[in-house]
Amino acid sequence: MSQNLVTLETRLENIQGIMPKFLPKLKKLGIETVHDLLWHFPTRYEDYSTISKIDQLKPGDTVTIRGEVNRVSTRRAWNRRMYITEVLVVDETGGINLVWFNQPFISKALQEGTRANFAGKVFENKTGKHMANPTFEVLRGTAQTTHTAGLVAVYPETRGLTSKGLRQYIKTFLDILKDIEDFLPEAVLKKNDLPELSAALRQIHFPSSKAQAQRAQARFAFEYVFLLQLNNLKLRADLAKEKAPKLAVSDANLKKLLAMLPFTLTDSQQQSLKEILADISRPHPMNRLLQGDVGSGKTAVAALAAVVAAANDRQAVFMAPTEVLARQHYHTLTKMFKKFDGGAALITGSEARVYYEKGLEEKKTKAALIKLIESGAIKTIIGTHSLIASGKDPVKSHSDHGASKKGGVHFPDPGIVIVDEQHRFGVRQRAALSDKKTADLLPHFLSMSATPIPRTLALAVFGDLDVSTINELPKGRKEIITKIVDPENRPKAYGFVKQHIKAGRQVFIIYPRIEQAEVTEDESGSVKKNVAWSESKAVKAEHERLSTKVFPDLRVGMLHGKLKAVDKKKVMEDFKRGVIDVLVSTSVVEVGVDVPNATIMVIEGAQHFGLAQLYQFRGRVGRGEHQSFCFLFTDSHSETTHKRLQALIDAKNGFELAEKDLELRGPGQFLGDKQTGLPDLAMNSLNDIRLVKSARDSASALLKKDPELATHPKLAEKLDNLSQQVHLE
Repeated sequence: MSQNLVTLETRLENIQGIMPKFLPKLKKLGIETVHDLLWHFPTRYEDYSTISKIDQLKPGDTVTIRGEVNRVSTRRAWNRRMYITEVLVVDETGGINLVWFNQPFISKALQEGTRANFAGKVFENKTGKHMANPTFEVLRGTAQTTHTAGLVAVYPETRGLTSKGLRQYIKTFLDILKDIEDFLPEAVLKKNDLPELSAALRQIHFPSSKAQAQRAQARFAFEYVFLLQLNNLKLRADLAKEKAPKLAVSDANLKKLLAMLPFTLTDSQQQSLKEILADISRPHPMNRLLQGDVGSGKTAVAALAAVVAAANDRQAVFMAPTEVLARQHYHTLTKMFKKFDGGAALITGSEARVYYEKGLEEKKTKAALIKLIESGAIKTIIGTHSLIASGKDPVKSHSDHGASKKGGVHFPDPGIVIVDEQHRFGVRQRAALSDKKTADLLPHFLSMSATPIPRTLALAVFGDLDVSTINELPKGRKEIITKIVDPENRPKAYGFVKQHIKAGRQVFIIYPRIEQAEVTEDESGSVKKNVAWSESKAVKAEHERLSTKVFPDLRVGMLHGKLKAVDKKKVMEDFKRGVIDVLVSTSVVEVGVDVPNATIMVIEGAQHFGLAQLYQFRGRVGRGEHQSFCFLFTDSHSETTHKRLQALIDAKNGFELAEKDLELRGPGQFLGDKQTGLPDLAMNSLNDIRLVKSARDSASALLKKDPELATHPKLAEKLDNLSQQVHLE
């Protein structure tokens, strides 16, 4: 292929000069096009900018030396399956030995008399100074160096394809594509002091200084965050143009609803409810996130919004991530409100039932209940996200005829869609729930999260949502006493658990995935361990151990993700009824499980969980009148581990802890890389509040001048492409 025909979209397999054996290796790194290659950014840089004479070398120096190959030899180590290549390099001041392991091709590339640069770290042993596995670059005329004598990029690699090979390919295509059109407007670049695209690409791969590399990285970090903000603001603007049903409630009727509750709302619950009711009373669709600590009463606020929708002769669709949680929401709602306008239905993979009023409840076949829902007779529907058809409109209009599509239900009169633990559905699914039309009206949308979201992530990733926050717990809640338990104190903790069970309380014991090592040999004959994850097997083994050795006189139950739905339901019902004393479980109880009599949460291998997840676990206790406890079991003596676990103990609330979790783990692990699909450079920039705000300001200013991006077609195309590649919609 002619160099003139190479574009960013050109597939590497169609380009002469790329050896076919490297194509599968490049593909393994996610590199299939020229664009993929140029956007394969370095993870770090080696500083080989210091060029030193051989007689000036000191142990520990990282330098480049320039010399001539004096002697080359390759031998096989007598006790290992390994080749060792040794090269003596000399300059006018002296000589130094260089050694490479398992790279016999070096002896062909570096023959006697070859002049080259050698970059790496200097070591010293009893035989003298030497370099091990240095990078080398043969000198030809006055050509500029690529791999030595400067700041050298180090990339994510794969077996058989090193950073040196990647650098060579990247340099070739940067030389071919010298002027790549920038999709970022010039005004945005100037305002934020960022380099244009072609310069930024060259500077991120081949920087002349650390400052230049950082400026290039800042450009690409800004680029992704800017697109996120642009997407968020466009979603807001697009939703503002749509119509939604006005779900109004009078002050008198609201007082009646509040009087039905078996408790009084806290101040922040009242404020959140006020914000939500104001939104749904308007003729434009609400798009709101309700966040709050575990046990802060988000469900009560959401339930009130659902009741208001039903009172307006509209359907409220309430979705949870699991059947266990959906069932719990159903029981919570029917307990709070003795009568539902239009009834309240629970529909999951394992059951279907309708509640009418004052305990009047009727079991249905799933088909019969779906028929009732699709007729509009049932106004409040609770289930898992399987309520919406995969890949189809989440809500369907009167004009849709025929039977329900597999996996989904048609809602003829949806007024509000409420999704619990919304961030688990991903950003794309969240947008899909909000932007599909039912006749000429969109339903209002409310997402709930018991995992407080740090403000930078809330602004960057969920910036299309308005946010309501419940930042206080119901009155009378006691603080959960939390302790880190080292191995030597485990027997004491088990004894404490037994005492509380004899006093009538119940206990959760949570297990992470347990590493089970499979021993194999690698190509060199070295023994190594392959880690195999087996969550359910680990819980089964621990259930057996606890049942027979630790708590032989107690009733020990087991819950894990591979149990059938009907078996999970029975286990949870037995635990709630007090038939089970100790529930051994995986993280399936992380969200929403409510057993007021459970007063102790034991978390095994606590170091394997993030702080937000530990906080969720701890929130499963402390829901009744009795003092509750959380024990963090860890075999790790790492200072970092104990510091992180101590943060859980010290944090005053979930919001403070979320900020700490973000600081310790970074956005990628906090959000889950799969949720956004953004590259590491972009993910790591999400905790930079100044960058997020400047990107948002720039996006806002641009959309005010050009709401449809009509005068910025390249930017519009880039936004559309990114929306398809990552989970922006």
